Amino acid sequence: MTKKIASELVRYYSNENGPTIGVTVKDVINVDGMYFRDINGDGKLNVYKDWRKSPKERAEALAADLSIDEKIGLIFINSWNMGRFQEDKEQVDETGLLDEKHVKKGESIFSVESTYGTTHTVKEWGIRHLILRQNPEPDELVDWMNQLNLLTEECDHAIPMVMVSNSRNENGEMVFGMNDAVGVFAAWPGTMGIAAAIKGSDISIIDDFADCIRKEWDAVGMKKGYMYMADVMTDPRWQRTYGTFGEDPALIQDIFERLIPGIQGSAEGVTTDGVAMTVKHFPGGGARENGFDPHYKQGQWNVYQTEGSLQKYHLPGFAVAIDKNASSIMPYYAKPALEKSKPQVDLDGNPVEMKPLGFAFNKFFNEELLRNRMGFKGYINSDSGIIGKMCWGVEELDEAERTALALNSGVDIISGSLSIAEAKEAYERRTNGYYTTEGNKLPEGYTLEQVTLTDEVLTKAVERTLTEMFELGIMDNPYRDAAKAVEVVKTQKHWDAAYDVHRKSVVLLKNEDEVLPLTSEKLQGKKVYVEGFKKKAEEAEKLTENLRKQLSEEASLTLTEDYKEADYAILFVNPSSGDYFNATPGYLELDICDAKTVVNVDEVGRPAEETHEETTLANADKIREIYEAVSAKGGKVISNINFTLAWIIGNVEKNCHALLAGFDTYPSATMDVILGRFNPVGKMPITLPKDDSVIAVDKDGVCVSPNDVPGYDKDMYMPESMKDENGKAYAYRDKCGNYYELNFGLSYK
Repeated sequence: MTKKIASELVRYYSNENGPTIGVTVKDVINVDGMYFRDINGDGKLNVYKDWRKSPKERAEALAADLSIDEKIGLIFINSWNMGRFQEDKEQVDETGLLDEKHVKKGESIFSVESTYGTTHTVKEWGIRHLILRQNPEPDELVDWMNQLNLLTEECDHAIPMVMVSNSRNENGEMVFGMNDAVGVFAAWPGTMGIAAAIKGSDISIIDDFADCIRKEWDAVGMKKGYMYMADVMTDPRWQRTYGTFGEDPALIQDIFERLIPGIQGSAEGVTTDGVAMTVKHFPGGGARENGFDPHYKQGQWNVYQTEGSLQKYHLPGFAVAIDKNASSIMPYYAKPALEKSKPQVDLDGNPVEMKPLGFAFNKFFNEELLRNRMGFKGYINSDSGIIGKMCWGVEELDEAERTALALNSGVDIISGSLSIAEAKEAYERRTNGYYTTEGNKLPEGYTLEQVTLTDEVLTKAVERTLTEMFELGIMDNPYRDAAKAVEVVKTQKHWDAAYDVHRKSVVLLKNEDEVLPLTSEKLQGKKVYVEGFKKKAEEAEKLTENLRKQLSEEASLTLTEDYKEADYAILFVNPSSGDYFNATPGYLELDICDAKTVVNVDEVGRPAEETHEETTLANADKIREIYEAVSAKGGKVISNINFTLAWIIGNVEKNCHALLAGFDTYPSATMDVILGRFNPVGKMPITLPKDDSVIAVDKDGVCVSPNDVPGYDKDMYMPESMKDENGKAYAYRDKCGNYYELNFGLSYK
């Protein structure tokens, strides 16, 4: 680095009964011994600089003072990179912190557009919201954020940068757009694992989880999260099952009752030491048509085959989020399918309009249902890519018109693009006679007011996002201390609490002849074989190597690399299926299988005559081979399945004596259960489908079990001919007669 970075230039001014003011470039105003941040540099103490005023008053005053260009910069948010991850060091600024790369017509999963360097984007475009999807250390993140905020101070109005991320406090593989980082912040199990732990323990787990997130994120200056999902998983083939708290609406309500105040700082809204939440995906993304995801064409519909399902299952979690004053809510990409749905009502029994427009463009859902009927007071943040690619229901509009329609339909900030030029075009078209020019007709079915922008619409949107900035305290001090951030993230109490929940998240599904726990007495003189399975064989080899290295340190275990010699085999099964950004040739495969022949689907999602092969677990048949060999010499097989989806598990359960469920749970925590150091308490947060028959799709594309109903209630709608002697059709039943359904889980006697 050739010049001082912002972290070395911050000047702090303490107010005895007010906030600490932090500046780098701008001055402060001193009035009667009180300090105020001079946001516009004119030396005057006006309303938006005065921390004694309410956030709403300050936001309204600042919005009124901004130019149209500044307002347009505030209605977009997009992914951004740090300079330290830029391979070409000639394309970073002189501090080495800011990525200055210029990309002409780059394509992402969300859009096709030109992007400029950080300085241009901040100063010329006025962008003040960015999404971080990289995984820096806490001090690196602080230095970068401080440098960004120095840039903002060099602008006409020192509106700070709001850095947003998807969740960073769960273990597991990094999945773009779902969890953006792993292993830097205290790592809890996946969200379904947290749900499993709560079901087996108590809801106070959420208090520790939320407190950890709030303190860690605030310490690094990352003050907003695209988290968490209030969606209820109803179709098991939905790729985003990973990231939900499962299929139980009541549990989701209980979780958000505590999660939002815990992360944001209070039940009344965001506090200065809180982190603003964007709860997603309104009005519930789980009602997928046979699991298809709306990142691609086949998944563009939310289907409600069951009358009243929206009210009963999908809206209640969002009602709690609204009651606890979630700062922001994100609508889903999809659009409601009137022709494929039964009548739906809101929480008060009033009819719901099912106009086939993507929810970000759907004024009924945003303004009438979310704001007017349900009472939401925060701002609406679209999902990423609604302007360029996932623009379901408004494909005929150009990007300027889509931008305008989204804002006119209630959206306040648009994610996944920086469509500055298009927004300006939409603003100018309002008054420049564009649609009276030959060849430029208004899109059929739309009015001028819907597809163009006004100052009033922009101002309303900006007031809402600015209010959040004032509530968070970053208008007065956006800067953080790197050393303190490292110290906070290292807080042992958070890591210990997270590990405790890892152990509580383990669900014991099966324990034939009380194989578990494997006490030291049972292991005396016995050989143990360990293997990891994944979708890709090379990744499975690495997993196996890591597991064997880790378990070689267990004094009670004598390991063997030949399962034919083993008295016990411990198998870690980590299946994977599909990619939620791209459609698979057929329905998302849930069976734990290798090279299984399955049907394709046609362009509208119906079964086709063609077939293809699907693999969710490489060498899946080896599990049976191990079981037969170990069983032949009187040994036992213990399997642990990692659930990111509601897997069909027959190929594993039938070939093991003991079975456990994990949810991106640490293997060490699973071994604590296997070896009897922890008595399993976890309970299933989802119901596992019995086999392919219970999710079969007919020639018209209709599933035998309704897409919009959680697993625990699907039997209400299953054909009588499919039900067993207990009236159950849907849930998986093991060799011991247990159904692997919501709330099931065993413990040691």
